[in-house]
Amino acid sequence: MKKNHEMRPERRTFLKAAAGFMGSTLLGGVPFRAFAQQASALAPPDRCFVFVYFAGGWDQLLALDPRDPDVFTPERVAETRILPGYNLITDGSFSQRPLVPAQRTGAARSNITFGPAVGDRLAAHYDLMAVVRGINMTTLAHEEGMRYFLTGKRPIGAAARGSSTATEVVGQMMPTVPIPSIAYGVETYNDRYPGSANALKVSKSSDLLLTLSASSRTLDSELERQLLDFRGQPITCEEAAYGAGGVGSTYQTSRGQIQQVLSSQLGDAFRFELAKNEAVRTFYNLGTSGPYDSPAGRAALVATALKKGISQCVSINLVGGLDTHFGTQTTHATNLRSGFNALGMLVDDLRGTAHPSGGNFMDHTTLLVFSEFARTPLINSTSGRDHHLCSSALLIGAGVKHNVVFGRSGDIGMAPSLVDLKTGQPDPNNGETILPEHLIATVLASAGLDYSITRVDPLRPLLA
Repeated sequence: MKKNHEMRPERRTFLKAAAGFMGSTLLGGVPFRAFAQQASALAPPDRCFVFVYFAGGWDQLLALDPRDPDVFTPERVAETRILPGYNLITDGSFSQRPLVPAQRTGAARSNITFGPAVGDRLAAHYDLMAVVRGINMTTLAHEEGMRYFLTGKRPIGAAARGSSTATEVVGQMMPTVPIPSIAYGVETYNDRYPGSANALKVSKSSDLLLTLSASSRTLDSELERQLLDFRGQPITCEEAAYGAGGVGSTYQTSRGQIQQVLSSQLGDAFRFELAKNEAVRTFYNLGTSGPYDSPAGRAALVATALKKGISQCVSINLVGGLDTHFGTQTTHATNLRSGFNALGMLVDDLRGTAHPSGGNFMDHTTLLVFSEFARTPLINSTSGRDHHLCSSALLIGAGVKHNVVFGRSGDIGMAPSLVDLKTGQPDPNNGETILPEHLIATVLASAGLDYSITRVDPLRPLLA
């Protein structure tokens, strides 16, 4: 190809900028407005994923790893170093004992016991769940723990390594949906896939509406204007040289998506105040005006993105305010309950909605619910709990065994126990501790995806 010596200097500068822009973002985080496919023409993927983050470090005694307060009494604290503290919760809507779900019609009795903060709405879906206990987070730093669970790789210092699990899913499965991945209030990474695998990153519901809005044709930057002006023009050698694979060819392959960005009204699906979305608003107990950034509103956003065929993966910060080093048990329990109730609504919704491929949406959706670490099993001098290494996680839905508990924490100080990873049973002599990468490998393997990037085997007893 002959070099174009007449290419304008500003065009050359644009290409250099665009090469970096496209190599890292392309669609994920890009400010292009709206996607083009009509909602009626969208089809949900056969397999969907939701990564649910509880921010701040959750109390496992209140959540997924409870203890019997009649056994772990204040009188035995010096021996057990565990104090459930359920009697300190002043909200009468919380039980002062662990929760054993009522038997679901047509299902076996629950093998899972939950903490008082989980509540009946989520616990009622025990027959879709696998609880993993005794996870060694190996860090007590918020950012490190969060990034560790998002990627399945131990950060270097505070710096994340590898791609987010949602990016791995999208990069391998390449779904034909307008926004393959949404990251709502959580970080997202891509270290080896094209920009089309990136998540659309938003921090609140209004960000998503702005991105999807077709009402504005104002372009956000000179780079966008030149990208649009660039389409259809001949690509020279110099132009093709910029960026991995050439920014020209990269842009050319993205033209269809960018044209979609300019002509759709997908944002209306997330405007829950609209009359046509009254059913969603009613189901999730939302008000008649936004913003819808409550845990219930966020759960409604997840369900809408999946059910409307807009996304395959949604990573979401469902609830925060859990870093409670001082104060009462009630504060932490109330925050946890708001998140678990919203999660219960989401599972209710997906379980009650038919999927075009057969069954319901929960038959086609895998949820991974996690936090960056747990809280100490002892209450500190300021009536709160501090950071603790040993945590738990929750798997719900497609591809995993149901109504099972894998692993355990110790009865002294809730330390991570050594377990046989092939069975989940305690093995103090030859066992290993469960790490976040085991959960990530399990999620990928549950969909038949390549999990070798985790460098561990999945927890095979949890695979359906």
